[in-house]
Amino acid sequence: MSRPEVESVAWPNAPESASEQARQLLTFALLHKLPVALWRLPGTERPQLCLSFSAEAALTGLPPALTPEAPAGFAFFPFRDSDHNPALFLPADVFWDADRPTELQLSTTASSAVALRAFLASPEELADGQLPWHLSSQPLPHTATQSEYAALVETGVEAIRSGEVLKVVSSRAARRPLPAGFDALRAFESLCQRYPQAFVSLVSAPGAGTWLGASPEVLVTIDEAGIFRTMALAGTQPLTPGMLPSQAIWRQKEIEEQALVSRYIVSCFKQLRLREYDETGPRTAVAGELLHLRTDFAVNLRTVPFPTLGTDMLRLLHPTSAVGGMPRQAALEFLHRHEGYDRAYYSGFLGPVNLPQRGVARLFVNLRCLQLRPPEAVLYAGTGLTADSDPAREWSETEMKLSTVAAALR
Repeated sequence: MSRPEVESVAWPNAPESASEQARQLLTFALLHKLPVALWRLPGTERPQLCLSFSAEAALTGLPPALTPEAPAGFAFFPFRDSDHNPALFLPADVFWDADRPTELQLSTTASSAVALRAFLASPEELADGQLPWHLSSQPLPHTATQSEYAALVETGVEAIRSGEVLKVVSSRAARRPLPAGFDALRAFESLCQRYPQAFVSLVSAPGAGTWLGASPEVLVTIDEAGIFRTMALAGTQPLTPGMLPSQAIWRQKEIEEQALVSRYIVSCFKQLRLREYDETGPRTAVAGELLHLRTDFAVNLRTVPFPTLGTDMLRLLHPTSAVGGMPRQAALEFLHRHEGYDRAYYSGFLGPVNLPQRGVARLFVNLRCLQLRPPEAVLYAGTGLTADSDPAREWSETEMKLSTVAAALR
């Protein structure tokens, strides 16, 4: 895929608020049946947006290349690539950053650029004010009852005790009604306010549907200084009022679960024969109203002879042991046989590549997310199982995780 020629162009008569600017760009994309992604990076305040002028150009069968020479765009990958849930990489034909609100990075050679400029000069008013979000044509996933999920957990524990797998991450879907007048853009903004340290995203694309989320988990990032980072995130408990993260007490089950994820990342480094990495943790990390155990890994790409390390690690890590299990293939086969529904883009990955500048990539695991399927939303959550897992506790953990993104429905 070639990198589109882009120019910085002025946005004349741009709305004063970033919210209305985003709404105009979303409206254009959705009216023209184009893929679009809106996101807010952790620890920042202003959103960014990527829009593609072709739905077909967004289809890809390969993970994005994390190099400065690779195309710029937004990755949106499923848990497992399939015809039902295609891997997407949205070329950045349009890039908007709320930090530069009256400027667009635009692929001016595309014929749709003329249509976009005309639309922004005289935006079309929607009759009912409701954006025509892309909707998946796939059947609604099965939503497990508590007894069904307990049976899945018991089967997973039995597989661990028998040696079939070391760890497996079970998950389930839940359905919640959309409130009257639900506005996905307003919900995105609400999640940004509620979870300042999460990667908040709103992605809508033909074939994939529309997904909203607030993920706490980095898959792979490469920053402006050339530092590659990934993390092991596992174990969950609620953050109770007045509690400090340093006061958290972790059970052996969560400690073992997190250690397995960390060891898997180290094994990926070993496969690439990389020894020069920094490891920090585990430590207790806050993610909204939840606490997790987290270990961070970092590599300075400018001091090691591995120019494709980011791309190679992405291919080795996804799907991570934190969302599938270990050994990876055995765990994935167990989930295929027993989980009982299609995860689609839940526990896949998403994020910008070479945006806003070349050489920078920020990819996150698609956790704490929901899929819009009016008149309801489909929410997703999972738990890592070990030999000591208790079905009632695992159900409660999924309920806690579902509450993160369910906050957007209130």
